[in-house]
Formats: sequence, structure tokens, C-alpha cells
Amino acid sequence: MASSRKRPNASLAVALSGGVDSVVLLHRLRQDFPAVRAIHVHHGLSPNADAWAKFCERLCRRWKVPLSVRKVAVRKAGKGLEAAAREARYAAFARSPAKVIVLAHHLDDQAETVLMNLLRGAGTRGASGMAAQMMRGGKTYLRPLLDVPRNSILAYARRHRLEWIEDESNSDEALTRNFIRRKIGPLLAKKYPKWKESLARAATHFSKKEAGKEDLLRSFLRSRGLKAPSESKLAEMLRQFGGKSAQVAHDGKVLRLYRKKIRVEATRDQAAFHPVVWSGQSVLKLPALGGELRFRRIRGRGIALEHRPLSVRLRAGGERLQPDPKRPRRTLKNLFQEAGVPPWQRRRLPMLFSGDELVWAPILGVDVRFQAQPGAPGWVPQWSSASGA
Repeated sequence: MASSRKRPNASLAVALSGGVDSVVLLHRLRQDFPAVRAIHVHHGLSPNADAWAKFCERLCRRWKVPLSVRKVAVRKAGKGLEAAAREARYAAFARSPAKVIVLAHHLDDQAETVLMNLLRGAGTRGASGMAAQMMRGGKTYLRPLLDVPRNSILAYARRHRLEWIEDESNSDEALTRNFIRRKIGPLLAKKYPKWKESLARAATHFSKKEAGKEDLLRSFLRSRGLKAPSESKLAEMLRQFGGKSAQVAHDGKVLRLYRKKIRVEATRDQAAFHPVVWSGQSVLKLPALGGELRFRRIRGRGIALEHRPLSVRLRAGGERLQPDPKRPRRTLKNLFQEAGVPPWQRRRLPMLFSGDELVWAPILGVDVRFQAQPGAPGWVPQWSSASGA
């Protein structure tokens, strides 16, 4: 096994389960970091949980390593048992005084994780597997064994005559990871002997791409004057923005994804809007919609002067418009899609109506039936909102 790099001025704690991986990790780290600590999380899920805690206590006493045993309550709350236990562990780690928590995940764990994530359709972030280093809750988590296969860890343990415990749940093939490890893995190894290394290597490539996405998102938020999100919030943002559409609240704003572009908008309660009559004034304020309609008189353009008064209403659905005489009348939905107007903006755009006939829609223009003739005076409306929508 490769020698661990020293990290001065950082208090380290090894997550010690008592299994061979964490025992080897602690044995190796204590050689370079005499002040290393250990944390054992007592999940209480196994009848042997007390015995495992006692084993860790004896081991750490013999090696003169300070140990904290933290009992946790694992609550599923809609999650699987593995996910709930993982969240409970991280909650326990968060209470540790150590700044750096070292985890014993190895190459086999990484390959199995990537395969599970791919089978679940987790996308590129899932294909990135576990990070060698990450921040969570103000602490740094390290996984220095991610490129070390389990057989090397076992060989190290036997060479140094180490003792460890065996978790009986590792033989439970109802758990996805155990099923992959005990059934799928051996089958893959017959055809692809290096499948674990290949998946772990692919995870590294994907993680670099994900890191690039994280940097882009951080830079984007900073350019908009928004504070940096936590690591977990950033991961959730990237997960949502990996789809076709998304809506995320952050730092008093709403970030929405539409057509691969993120838009930042203010959060505000939407006031009820009631129809308003426009009788020819140059400015019509619409505070319920957060803006105003402005009208300019221009010859040969806009709405013919005789079409007054007009009412300002929101779309109800099914409206059609023909701003171009060379093209057929079409639904607002199709026209807005073609113009790239996001769905959430369409619902709060003011429309001008003559009776039940749609005269004008922002961005799209004036219906041909109401357009001013060449040389004749007309009114050209413009919608101006505080959000820029």
C-alpha cells in the first residue's frame, strides 16, 4: 500500500467500523499521524453491534488511539436502510471535533458504487462514484484507499497479523451492494478481469467533468452576486440542472433551468391580477405583475388607433395569434415556445384584448387584424418588468 501523505495542522479521525478496511487504514495512518483519532458509529442494527464497539475499544486501547463511540438511531423516513444508515453516520461524524474524517472505501467499493449508480440511472454524477476528497458540513472527508483493491488490503492485514471483525450483513444478498459483490462481480470478472479498475478509472474521468460543472456553477452564482452554496446544496443543484428543466431556491432567488440556460429571478408572492382597461395613455402601470406597459405612437406600426379601448388580461389558455400575415394563426403556446419564452413567464405576461379577441402579446407582436396600415398612426406596446421578463 502506498504511503500516506502527511497533512500538518489538521486533526484526523478514522471512521473505524472494525472491518478489515478501516482497521488497515487506522494501522497505516497511525504510523504517520501519532495524534490520529478514531470514531466508531454504533448503529444498533445488528445483534453483534455491542461486540463490534467493544472490539474497537480494545483495538484502540492497545494501539493507544483515542476512540469515540457514537450511538445513532437509524430512521428510514422513506429511504432505504443503507441510505438511512449512511446519513446517521455522517450526522455522527459532524459532531466530531476532528477537522478531517478519513474513510476506508477502496477500489472495489468504488467500482461497485459506480455500477449500482449506473444501474439505477443516476447519470454522470452517479458515474463519478465516491470522491477522493469532499467537503460536507464544514469538514473534509478523505478516501485515500480508492485506488487500492481489497485483496491488497487483505494481504496487508495478514502480513501485519491484524485482527478484524466480519459484519454478517455482508452476506445478505438482498442488499444491492452484496448482490453485486457476490453474484454480478464474479460473473463480470470471468469476461472482464479488470472490470473494477475500469469502472474506477471511468469514475475518475466523470468526476473531473463533474468538477468542471461545479466550477462553472460556482462562477455563475458568483457573477450574479449570489453566495456560494454548501457542498450538499451544490450537488443537489447539479443533479436538478442535469435534467431538461429545474427550479431551485437559493440565496433569496429562484434559479430556473430552461433550454439548457439557467435564469435567476426574484422570489415574490404572485398577487391576483384583475383586468385593466387601456384607453390610450402612454404608460399603464401594472403593479400586480411587477411592471408597466409603455406605448409609443409610430406611423405604420403597432395597433391601429381605432382599436380602443382595449383590456389588459392574462392568458386563459387556447388563445391564438397571427402577428405575421405570411404565416398561419397559431396558438400562443407554440409561438412562445418558438420565441424561447419559459413556461413560468408566459403565465404572468399582460395581453391586450379587444373583447374576446387577442390583439397583442409581449415578444410576439400585434395580430394582423389589428395592425396599423402603412402610413397610418399606430400604438406600439412594450412590456417592461423589474425582473426583465
